[in-house]
Amino acid sequence: MIDVQQVGLRIGPFEHHMHWRNIILYHLGIGFGASDLEYVYEGVQGGLKVCPSYAVIPVFQPFFEVLDRLKIDLRTVLHGEEAIRLHRPMPSSGKLLSTVKVAGIYDKKKAALVVLETETKDEKGNLVNETRMSLFCRGLGGWGGDAGPKAEAVPVPRDKAPDFEIGYKISPDQAALYRLSGDVNPLHIDPQAAEAAGFPKPILHGLCTFGFATRAILAGACAGDVGRFKAFQVRFADVVYPGETVTTRGWSMGDRRFVIEASTERAVVLSHALAEVG
Repeated sequence: MIDVQQVGLRIGPFEHHMHWRNIILYHLGIGFGASDLEYVYEGVQGGLKVCPSYAVIPVFQPFFEVLDRLKIDLRTVLHGEEAIRLHRPMPSSGKLLSTVKVAGIYDKKKAALVVLETETKDEKGNLVNETRMSLFCRGLGGWGGDAGPKAEAVPVPRDKAPDFEIGYKISPDQAALYRLSGDVNPLHIDPQAAEAAGFPKPILHGLCTFGFATRAILAGACAGDVGRFKAFQVRFADVVYPGETVTTRGWSMGDRRFVIEASTERAVVLSHALAEVG
């Protein structure tokens, strides 16, 4: 049984160095290419941009440390929800320091729901971003504990056309490339691991899908300005298979927030999603 006494555990800070190679590798992992020089060329005039969804990368090491502390096998983990909030644009150089907190452990009967919150600061102590992730850990529920709060509904205004709609084709090799940024769960590369988890073949990382949707929001709601991107929260509603197309739609709520939904040809893959722009 999972150790619920670990709620409140805080560890860190963990160092992450913002090197142009790592930044560009991440950008290639979420589908940027040679035509997107400001994201893939370290010598671009004006300096390398960093996609806001890179906020999830410095917290991979804390994430794996928490799993180790809680004695959770990575192979049991499915990503349920993710949220990021940017307090300033991600820097393209320097050192970041991240701390992680076990914010909650809930009993979902067939799984334990582990909620982790992180803060990432720069070397001067300025808060750069915060993240919140919910992880379903299969086979670790059923101890009769608190089921946790219900998620707030985010209704999609289907009675009107979206303010933007952008589709990106996912390369068959996308998961193999994305995993090099740190998410090495075998579910995304090993056919046997995927089959053991109940999938016919390896699936795309949820955070890779998150990155593709962030790109769409940048283009559709921020005019490409990373400084305007403030926050993004999603629920991972279904999986994406490499080779599919992810289409992200956004509906303005009139208060600098957008209702977001992303889908493939087969299913809605990001739901209960909101983006906030400046």
